[in-house]
Amino acid sequence: MPNGDIEMEVFLLNDNYCGLDFTEGQGEDFERALESTGFGRFHFSLLAVCGLIYLNTAVGITIISFVLPSATCDFQMSSSDKGWLTAAPMFGMVIGSYFWGCLADTKGRKTVLIGALIMDGICGLLSSISQVYWLFMFLRFLNGFAITGAMGICFPYLGEFQPGKYRETILCWMELFWTMGVIVLPGIAWIIIPMEFEYVTDNFKFASWNLFVAACAIPSLLIGMWLIFFPESPKFLLECGEADAALDVLRDMYSSNYNDDGANFPVRSLREKVRTMSVVSQQSTRSIRSLRIRKPKELKLLLREIWEQTKALCKPPHLRYTVITCAIQFGLTTSYYTLMIWFPELFYRFEEFENFYPNKKATVCEVSSVVVPRNFTAGHGEFCGDPIADSVFLHTLIIGLACIPTSFWLPLCVHRLGAKFFLVFSLLVAGSVTIGLYFVNSTNSNLALSCIFEALTSLGISTVYCVMVDLFPTNLRVMAAALSLTFGRGGALVGNLLFGFLIDLNCVIPIVLFAAMLFGSGLLCLLLPNTGSGALD
Repeated sequence: MPNGDIEMEVFLLNDNYCGLDFTEGQGEDFERALESTGFGRFHFSLLAVCGLIYLNTAVGITIISFVLPSATCDFQMSSSDKGWLTAAPMFGMVIGSYFWGCLADTKGRKTVLIGALIMDGICGLLSSISQVYWLFMFLRFLNGFAITGAMGICFPYLGEFQPGKYRETILCWMELFWTMGVIVLPGIAWIIIPMEFEYVTDNFKFASWNLFVAACAIPSLLIGMWLIFFPESPKFLLECGEADAALDVLRDMYSSNYNDDGANFPVRSLREKVRTMSVVSQQSTRSIRSLRIRKPKELKLLLREIWEQTKALCKPPHLRYTVITCAIQFGLTTSYYTLMIWFPELFYRFEEFENFYPNKKATVCEVSSVVVPRNFTAGHGEFCGDPIADSVFLHTLIIGLACIPTSFWLPLCVHRLGAKFFLVFSLLVAGSVTIGLYFVNSTNSNLALSCIFEALTSLGISTVYCVMVDLFPTNLRVMAAALSLTFGRGGALVGNLLFGFLIDLNCVIPIVLFAAMLFGSGLLCLLLPNTGSGALD
């Protein structure tokens, strides 16, 4: 049970409203009160804003792959410099995941989401005008730090507003927004980056790639400002002992969905009886959200609360699912982000090989053994090479479009097949596709496998977030998601470094390694329970 074990007495204006009985135990009380708010305009608006947050994270995570070629020339970056720049946002994600999770489980979902989005937008705009390499890299590190907070919180925030019968389906629709992000980013890049646009003074240069970075930063600020008009999670407010505030949120939801006066909401009050497990509730009658970091005593209490919640994740009954979800995220995220970042490089190598040896077929390992030494001896410029080819934008766009079928398949069939089925299926098939990379012998076959891989692994990542909403109680939900994200981002950081080293040395090893990770994650999913049918804890 979560900290702040809550029993609520629900008083009704009409005992027979909508055929609901509000006299059962604690969990049913809140769930049925939530059901009485209806399902309509409010929930669709919330799905839109959370979906745009998830779309924005897809853009923020992969933006650097389109910026790198142009920025390499302007910043005079060596291969080592490019490696550090690619790793900087991922390193920020590793550090930021648990930081934002702790804040969201103690200070509130909405407040922390807004803070993460505003920080991402401001750092993105500043990075677009940065004129020195180290400052640009530091700001992209801060972008990674911020965007991972938004990514880890938007699923729990959305899920805590949903009645049980709609929750899993609504959460699964988030996958469609990720797909839209994968499609939108290369489209924007294709429009802006090839533009012959440059503003240059003695100490300042603003080119088309800088404009692209700025354009991708603005949505974070707009979404953050839109989120101000949405309420805090009523489930979280109840966990903090703010029953009256939670009731106000439910009234507003009812009013929006039924276009009716909130005074007609059938639940008259939600009163907390017992709140014994929270550190704050044992020492104070105040809500944990009211603790101020500027005051040493309150900061100490807040840090103790975070520590107690962290310990709760690492001991029964939560330890089992903490370990399983962290392991799944490590294997899945490491494979996904590493291969998706390196797919454009594989496209490039195949195209180079086919230019050197027309009508000749070769595997990716054979291609690398020919292309890399040839480029080295050809005397290519160290810093300023050719601009991004149109084929790179087109291939990335095709990969995004290939995700559309699975993005609809998941929410439309999740109740029939179950989230667990989608997890196991997507990861095992993705593992098989990864093995298939060894056997591809052309750009087209590489593109086909890349499309299947992206569609299945992105589906798996979204489904993991959906399942975790049900696995953990309210006071640990975001923290658990953040901890698993930390493992996943850490794996992605290590995976990119390993792949870059091994792809030229012995490309069989990374292919086998990442396939094994996906197979292992798929088998671990079998240990998860079936979710989506009950009330949130």
